[in-house]
Amino acid sequence: MGNRRKFLQQTSGVVGGSLLLSAFAKKAFFGASKPVSVSDKVNIGAIGINGMGFADVKGALSVPGVNIVALCDVDQNVLNARFEDLKKLQKDVSGVKLYSDYRKLLEQKDIDAVIIGTPDHWHALIMIAACQAGKDVYVEKPVGNSIGECRAMIAAKNKYNRVVQGGQWQRSQQHFKDAVDYVYTGQLGNIRTVKVWCYQGWMKPAAVVPDAAPPAGVDYAAWLGPAPTRAFNASRFHFNFRWFWDYAGGLMTDWGVHLLDYGLLGMKADVPKSISALGGKFAYPDLYEETPDTLTTLYEFDTFNLVWDHAMGIDNGSYNRDHGIAYIGNNATLILNRGGWEVIEERQSKNKVSKPLAKSVDNGVNNHWANFIEGVRSRKTENLNCPIEAGAHVATVAQMGNIAFRSGQKLNWDKDAAKFTDEKINQQYLMKEHHNGYVLPLV
Repeated sequence: MGNRRKFLQQTSGVVGGSLLLSAFAKKAFFGASKPVSVSDKVNIGAIGINGMGFADVKGALSVPGVNIVALCDVDQNVLNARFEDLKKLQKDVSGVKLYSDYRKLLEQKDIDAVIIGTPDHWHALIMIAACQAGKDVYVEKPVGNSIGECRAMIAAKNKYNRVVQGGQWQRSQQHFKDAVDYVYTGQLGNIRTVKVWCYQGWMKPAAVVPDAAPPAGVDYAAWLGPAPTRAFNASRFHFNFRWFWDYAGGLMTDWGVHLLDYGLLGMKADVPKSISALGGKFAYPDLYEETPDTLTTLYEFDTFNLVWDHAMGIDNGSYNRDHGIAYIGNNATLILNRGGWEVIEERQSKNKVSKPLAKSVDNGVNNHWANFIEGVRSRKTENLNCPIEAGAHVATVAQMGNIAFRSGQKLNWDKDAAKFTDEKINQQYLMKEHHNGYVLPLV
């Protein structure tokens, strides 16, 4: 506990102030790294390739001049399958190296940047190690699995002068930018409430099953890593890790970091003054989950309220959309999601404002990768669409919501001290405990 307290004291100013501002308030940190010519290959190693990690491999390969040179996964079955998939995407795979240990991959000298597509509880440790090894990083969302981890990741990026992009690819879709630009015009009038929701009918936890031996080919101890040691259970593994506090934060951090991000961007918001949350295991009480399948969270800011609402097992969300952000103004409401955006006028407003649905027309993942590779080549980190500071911002806000739910309290945030006003909450929740000999470096 002493080291944890020391870390929180040393890093208390990293999250909660200027670094938590929107993407339009980026700060660049330049180092001695040699720029990579556009004509040069950018060599990528991918760590954690079962889900979004391999989607990122595909996104990387959509950018001219990118070459996948290494794959890593603790599940040999996944590793073998993804190598076969890579053969269909990249002409020459003769030099591609396969690893089960990410530390060995980071020793490979010709790797310029790495993808981190592991379960959330691994993000911070691998990202910091990659920075120490001189690699640039594309880290999946949520970038950190606790507020303290987010701080450490920012510190590592700064210390080692790396280019680090968070995987919030919606920041690279044009219609999201267009919608936020429209919010900034003021035509919606005074915005007092922002509603953000995620209703996912297809998502549900797995059945309650007995513990068992890990499948052949799975290095389960390596999969657990810094998480508490426990017997293998198939319903906590692979995709289902996200429903357990040891590894992730449920739908709040899975989709919330995408959607809350734009709620915050549209309002140019920093961090909330207070947070309260209510929810539980209402949809699937008989299935295996710890995180709430139903959750409503209220964030209080100086001039508006932000409401997060999620429900697994339901598709019919607000405005007949299963996910979205609604900026509710005196003159009109702007509704935004991955499909597009529109403006619905307020019937009583004298300032008639409306716009029909503008549909999405581009590929956000590919755009996000093009943006990252440009940053790797130019070293102009101020041009990244989701620098680590921005990823840490929304991950912190999402973690605040989960902490309010888990503690059962209305929480107040001290912006100057960058912590909750309740010290017991800080000690219990600001930093994840690390186990099995893993220690988060004090950078």
